[in-house]
Amino acid sequence: MAAQWDYLLKNLGDWQGSFARYAAEGEFLEETPTLVTLAGRNQNQSIYQLVRRFPRNQPTEDRVFEYSSLGRGVLFTETGAFSQGSLQFSPVASEFGAELGLIYQDRRLRLVQLYNQGQLTRLTLIRERRAETQAPERPALTVEQLLGDWQGEAITVYPDLQPSESYATRLRLDRQGDCLHQDLRFGEFQLASTARISGSRLLFEGGELPVQVLLLPDGASCNCPLVIKSNCSFVLEVGWLLSPTERQRLLRRYSAKGEWLSLTLIQESKVGSSPSGN
Repeated sequence: MAAQWDYLLKNLGDWQGSFARYAAEGEFLEETPTLVTLAGRNQNQSIYQLVRRFPRNQPTEDRVFEYSSLGRGVLFTETGAFSQGSLQFSPVASEFGAELGLIYQDRRLRLVQLYNQGQLTRLTLIRERRAETQAPERPALTVEQLLGDWQGEAITVYPDLQPSESYATRLRLDRQGDCLHQDLRFGEFQLASTARISGSRLLFEGGELPVQVLLLPDGASCNCPLVIKSNCSFVLEVGWLLSPTERQRLLRRYSAKGEWLSLTLIQESKVGSSPSGN
């Protein structure tokens, strides 16, 4: 638990950015400028958090939090990446969801995915940079940027704080017309699947659950089921293209019983390109 608190401290600072809301199928709804302050108190034994929103033509909104321990639904990795959210999915619950956050140098990328009775209802993309820095935002992600071979290293941490696990990953993405073919190797696990490309949406419709990948501003991607059902395992994921050859992904995994199992950070590099196809 001490290590988890140390990883949280990597997020200290003043973060300027915005909260951008999207409908479930990727329609942009609205964007609100924000300033989030995370400051250590009592020699970093507690955290003061201020979330300041600047809605257009409305008064500034402030929310203040102070805490000295982490909730059961929160986990960090050693980079400072984190996720917080629901511990258990239930099809009758009114709301279910999670936030996934990545951090790289003077920028953070966070994504909130929310469901109502198992149906994806809304998404919030949060793009931030440290105040008084000029860390640039990246262009919106495209299919072409993802094509090719990606090799990486994954580290998985667990809510019960059992020892973490690390393993190699490999991802190959090829395009043929309006189809994207994916070959994923994850330790001993291997999966081949195909998505239908529809604008900025990649629709994987051949599995137990229909899964959507949205290509978003700042090199971001949102990967999650459109619908969650009982007795089906699933993953909530955010991706971030840091450069043409470097990418991070953060995955929050749930069992077929709806239990939160683990959090995995993947840091991967492109090792080959792939023709776009026709």
